[in-house]
Amino acid sequence: MKKLLWATALSLSMMGGTAALAATPSGVLVVAKNIDDIVTIDPATAYEFSSGEIVANTYDRLVQYEPEDPEKLVGGLAESWKVSDDGKTITFTLRSAKFQSGNPVRPEDVIESFRRVLTLNKSPAFILTQLGWTKDNLDTLVKKVSDKEVALTHTGAFGPAFFLNVLAARPASVVDSVEVAKHVVNNDMGHAWLNGQSAGSGPFKMTKYAASESVTLQANKDYFRGAPKLNVSIQHMKEVGTQRVMLEKQDIDIARGMGSDQIKALRGKADITIGEYPQAAVHFVSLNQKTPGLQNPALWEAMRYLVDYDGIANKLLAGQMAVHQAFWPKGFPGALNDTPFKSDPAKAKEILDKAGLKDLSFDMDVISSAPFLEIAQSIQATMGAAGIKLNLVPGTGAQVITKYRNRTHQMMLLYWGPDFIDPHSNAKAFAYNVDNADDKYQSTTTWRNAWLVPELSERTMAALKESDPAKRLKMYYDLQKDVQAQGPIIVMFQAQDQVAMRSNVKGYVHGATSDLIFYRNVTK
Repeated sequence: MKKLLWATALSLSMMGGTAALAATPSGVLVVAKNIDDIVTIDPATAYEFSSGEIVANTYDRLVQYEPEDPEKLVGGLAESWKVSDDGKTITFTLRSAKFQSGNPVRPEDVIESFRRVLTLNKSPAFILTQLGWTKDNLDTLVKKVSDKEVALTHTGAFGPAFFLNVLAARPASVVDSVEVAKHVVNNDMGHAWLNGQSAGSGPFKMTKYAASESVTLQANKDYFRGAPKLNVSIQHMKEVGTQRVMLEKQDIDIARGMGSDQIKALRGKADITIGEYPQAAVHFVSLNQKTPGLQNPALWEAMRYLVDYDGIANKLLAGQMAVHQAFWPKGFPGALNDTPFKSDPAKAKEILDKAGLKDLSFDMDVISSAPFLEIAQSIQATMGAAGIKLNLVPGTGAQVITKYRNRTHQMMLLYWGPDFIDPHSNAKAFAYNVDNADDKYQSTTTWRNAWLVPELSERTMAALKESDPAKRLKMYYDLQKDVQAQGPIIVMFQAQDQVAMRSNVKGYVHGATSDLIFYRNVTK
């Protein structure tokens, strides 16, 4: 592994840096992580964590989140845009930018990039089809206006803020259609070729991908925001003990994916920094309203005080979960970060006694692996202290999720992550249900827990349609507050990545999703 790593890093250093004898090459950032989840790196089809990170660093979108402020949506390839009076059409003016091939970015490239997504029609395509786009109607809804302008129209019942967030998602990445056309094989629209190199305008060009071995990213000297200072070598390293040893020996600059034991051993070392970054998945306990004994709001309130939030996050899981009590993750625009609930068995017992609730016993389904079992056992103990008996029902992830979808559980410990960076993605899941019938399946926590919420549902759709960005985020913020305080869903934690790096590494951005991990401003 070390021999392979140095061969890659040294070849990169020849592009713009010199090798040091006791450390990684000065012109290369060497990152160790598990990359065996990659199936495809084509931005039209990429749907894995590692491939999302590569796409984010090699391609641009019309609008996007940037390392300078990953919570703020800014112009990417679009230097400006104008929204029509009805909010259905946005006309984008493209900045003068070049693809890594040297070809100029044109409206035609934007249109053909969207066409590729809709025609290939793989997993991420649904993000664009939300706009009412299909491969058959695209030419009527996405049009070139001039050599620098492209007009995009949606057919949905929502405002421009949602529209813009969809356009900032991974499948909206713009590819060099001229270059890709040269590499089409058997009508694959260049898909096979794009799994080996990038054809974007982003800050880096992917020059090599070896499955379960490495990814090589070369700084784009012509990037419109300025060339990155370093090239990047991402090395596949699944063994966390090896990551720790190589980080300590300066053979790598950043180690990602280590367990709490390795992180604990590295804390306090003067030449190593530990970064803690909240991730998008929120973890919660839900109470199925088809179970009569779980329908009392007083029980929901009491249970919020029967979780040892701090103990689980900071001691049991040693920082790999962060306390978070709202359905939209911290790190995203509009997130509610208040954590009003603390472990207080005495207060919970008082609430239960006042409501006349006693001799309570429920089954709680849980995935039979870490960290779910550890969390469940802690909750079992604290709820037992207030007289609520929890019978844990372990199962595989598939078993637990299938039971959840069938609404045959009583209580459930599970997690949820957004499909794209817009609060509607989670509001629809946690605050919307207008039809509670068993034969009206919905992929939401509200339906799966038989929680019918007409008033919250109306507010969820009103927020989706709101055209004023600030007002819209406030509407989602208020929805989170109400679900947090009043719903039969107890959001407890947000997953948190712990990243160890050499102390000379600066400017690394590790956002709440893989699409918000940025290397452009890194120095060392």
